[in-house]
Amino acid sequence: MSESSSQFSRQSAEVYLTDKSQTDGFGRLLRQWRQTRGMNQLALAADAEMSIRHLSFLETGRARPSRTMVERLGAVLDIPLADRNLMLLAAGYAPLYGARELDAPELEPVRRALRFILRQQEPYPALVIDARWNVVMRNAAAERIFGPLRGATELSREHAANALHSTFHPDGLRRFIVNWEEFAGGLIQSIHRDAATSAAAARLRDELLAYPGVPSRWRMPELRGGAPPLLTMRLQRGDVTLAFFTTMTTLASPQDVTLAQLRIECFHPADVETEAVAARLAAADTMHPRKPALSS
Repeated sequence: MSESSSQFSRQSAEVYLTDKSQTDGFGRLLRQWRQTRGMNQLALAADAEMSIRHLSFLETGRARPSRTMVERLGAVLDIPLADRNLMLLAAGYAPLYGARELDAPELEPVRRALRFILRQQEPYPALVIDARWNVVMRNAAAERIFGPLRGATELSREHAANALHSTFHPDGLRRFIVNWEEFAGGLIQSIHRDAATSAAAARLRDELLAYPGVPSRWRMPELRGGAPPLLTMRLQRGDVTLAFFTTMTTLASPQDVTLAQLRIECFHPADVETEAVAARLAAADTMHPRKPALSS
């Protein structure tokens, strides 16, 4: 017997099953994630340091993975922590990763770090958003610049606090985004990618696509040839024009589902005019903190 065959026998002989129903769910999830990541069985087996035969048995439900194997495959496939919990449950194990509320006492160091990042982004906007694009934290610049644009709207409180709903709703920021089709079209393609592996993202995508005036062609993912190097949001209210591009930052090596899903979106000026307006608004806010305004 070859060394690889001997190794496989030691690893998996004890987990051969006669009743595949216990592991069919895990096998389907594993195969789905492997295909989503564009990997064949040979590539995944090599990266996970296992035999192709063992991997095939896991996908077909003929073998039950150990907890360590589930974790190894989750890491190799870069599966989000919430979905790793689902894979553990499907394999018959308790979830490993917690999902604390952001205001939990033990997450105070994280909240402090987030507040620091938001302050450092001044005088430009910055948001902390969750997996569904709900804004959970924002800096003063975000309120100074975007607050007056929201004004009195027909958005529900839930949708008004969602970065994407407020962008797509006809009564939201969309009214002031000069290049709305270009900007929102790029965003919806990102949501299509997220929806491929997330039911929550798929629901959000469908809600956005249901708004009036959303082009029907956005219902399908599309290749965007000739796109600019950065997606820029161009705003106009009266005589004031603003242009921002954004960066997304995540926490390194989170071991909690909530923290793993957080993203920090920082808005950066795309031209000198925007730099000047943001600086002027920040100075005015310092002098009159209760009367922020976006006016010429």
